[in-house]
Amino acid sequence: MKESMDAQAGLAELLQWYADIGVDEAIGDVPVDRTRVPEKAVVLPIATTAPESPATIARATVSTSASVPEAVPVTGTIEAVKEAKALAAAAKTSEELKAALEKFQGLSLKRTATHMVFADGNPAARVMVIGDAPGTDEDRAGIPFAGGNGQLLDKMLGAIGLKREENVYITTILNWRTPGNRAPTQAEIDLSLPFAQRHIELVSPAVIIYIGGSAAKILQQTGEPISRLRGKWLEYNSIPALAIFHPEYLLQNPAQKKVAWEDLQMLQARLKEMGVL
Repeated sequence: MKESMDAQAGLAELLQWYADIGVDEAIGDVPVDRTRVPEKAVVLPIATTAPESPATIARATVSTSASVPEAVPVTGTIEAVKEAKALAAAAKTSEELKAALEKFQGLSLKRTATHMVFADGNPAARVMVIGDAPGTDEDRAGIPFAGGNGQLLDKMLGAIGLKREENVYITTILNWRTPGNRAPTQAEIDLSLPFAQRHIELVSPAVIIYIGGSAAKILQQTGEPISRLRGKWLEYNSIPALAIFHPEYLLQNPAQKKVAWEDLQMLQARLKEMGVL
């Protein structure tokens, strides 16, 4: 009898503990063994209709979700590159090329940038300076190499007798600033390259100066870093080309200004030899 009373008291304490922790409903009298393998698997009927294609499913998902934004055409497509090449090839002057760039809608960067950055300096100059892409200052001013980078570049060129308003023509491969000044994607480069290449053809410079490793690697179609590209003469479609450190790099690494000066002296000697200076 005592054992029965103790068992009842234990059950009462257990029920009270359940009530204290919030258990107020009994799901079943018999516990379910979740680890037991069912004796017979339930087989669902197989649909007799053909499965929907991924494209159909995607369209259905988009159409039933009000929060999904409208799809934006993907840049970098073969069609967009073809259009860029056609527009660039049709330009007969630098002004026509600029107009073609403004007309081109295949590059999404123009929708996030403030200004298009096309060129600065003397279009008739025999020295063409080419950077990779505009930055914040360039996007604001609408000209290549503005702000602190531009001031240092002007001093570097001025030290060997070059001035952007007289005997230098300056441009960039990309004509719009990338969001957050990030590195351009390969698609953005592919879409910009036809215009940059045509720009060089139209200007027909005697010498090209690559500002920074990115510009040199893109136009020279190489993966070598600026440390290997600088200090020697390269060639772009029979035009002598020289890669020098980017002003931004020199501002962050002042010790490299000595090396940059050596490259500028080499450039000056070549320009004098060619009769450009």
